[in-house]
Amino acid sequence: MTARFHSKNIADVALGVVVVIALVAPLHAQTPAVPGKVPPAPAASPLPVPPGYVIGPDDVLTVVYWRDKEMTTDAVVRPDGKISLPLLNEVQAAGLTPSELRERLTDESKRFIEDPNVTVVVKQINSRKVFVLGEVGRPGPHPLTAPTTVLQLLAAVGGLKEYADSKKIVVIREENGHQKTFRFNYKDVITGKNLSQNIELIPGDTIIVP
Repeated sequence: MTARFHSKNIADVALGVVVVIALVAPLHAQTPAVPGKVPPAPAASPLPVPPGYVIGPDDVLTVVYWRDKEMTTDAVVRPDGKISLPLLNEVQAAGLTPSELRERLTDESKRFIEDPNVTVVVKQINSRKVFVLGEVGRPGPHPLTAPTTVLQLLAAVGGLKEYADSKKIVVIREENGHQKTFRFNYKDVITGKNLSQNIELIPGDTIIVP
């Protein structure tokens, strides 16, 4: 009789534990909603932008609207400098900094959204390019997303080919409608001579390796 009593008690306790777990588990699985509080949208990972960066054609932006996922989108800057966004349609982006574009989008969004909270994230920088021509591993346009010298860029495009004339490399730059040329002697620079030749490049520069 005693054994049957203990067995029944143990079974009742076990059943009670199962019921308690079943009731408590959903409470832990769900975060209770706070009235009037909307959880923030997940933030996009920003790309470090170079000093003085302004948005240009072919750049890829992520426009994030807090509390409005339907307005949040990726946008490619078209050759005419504009981006296309839901509701706002076409907005001029080229020539503005990300902060300036955020302010413009915030102002224009007020026509459709009460108290809009907008973030502009730079996802890809494709507008800042330099061009490398001639006897290098990978000639063509190369993105300029960080401070870069001539020597660093030559390394990034695969270095000089075997028969390149390393003493007669030229950097062509356009300033105020006029072309300037800078001579670059590869052998001098890598041996520590005349390091002033190793200038920092700016978007639009062309490096010619004969």
